[in-house]
Amino acid sequence: MESGNLSSKIIRYKQVLENTVNYRLEWHNDVKPMLLKELNHVLKALELPKAEVLEKNNIENLEAVVLDLGRTSSGITENLEDTGVKRTMIKSNGSLIYQQLFNGKIMVMIMSPHIEGYGEPKPPLSLEILRPDELKVPFVIRHAETFLRDITEWEDYDDEQPNKTGQGFNPIGFNTEPPNEE
Repeated sequence: MESGNLSSKIIRYKQVLENTVNYRLEWHNDVKPMLLKELNHVLKALELPKAEVLEKNNIENLEAVVLDLGRTSSGITENLEDTGVKRTMIKSNGSLIYQQLFNGKIMVMIMSPHIEGYGEPKPPLSLEILRPDELKVPFVIRHAETFLRDITEWEDYDDEQPNKTGQGFNPIGFNTEPPNEE
């Protein structure tokens, strides 16, 4: 057994453990305050009454900072059979999430809007995982732009989005081949 290879693996492992401690300190000292400041700027520009920036810190070292656009009435109501009662469907307006991982790195995710009781919500879209020293203001702005594009596309959904076939429609059903143009 070559001890040099084992020694280098031990050194690498100890470095990774030390990075976790340092990343967690950077989250508290630098990243979280920067995220709160920048996301509050975005929040102010959005001017949405239900939106807020939240700190999720109920689990130490798995904390998150979230730009949450809140929940509102979807404008859709379900008529409950033979009761004359209508149930309003609630819309979650989406979130931009900065979540600490177990190793102190930061996962950036988008939760797209969804209407409760109307289809299944999309799973969170993971944008990237960053070390705390990599997460700078321009990244937050880029993430906010991606988030706004995502929620705008969700709100403006229709079947005129180009698909992989290059046609101006999304095919429905089993025949997913583009029409033969002979």
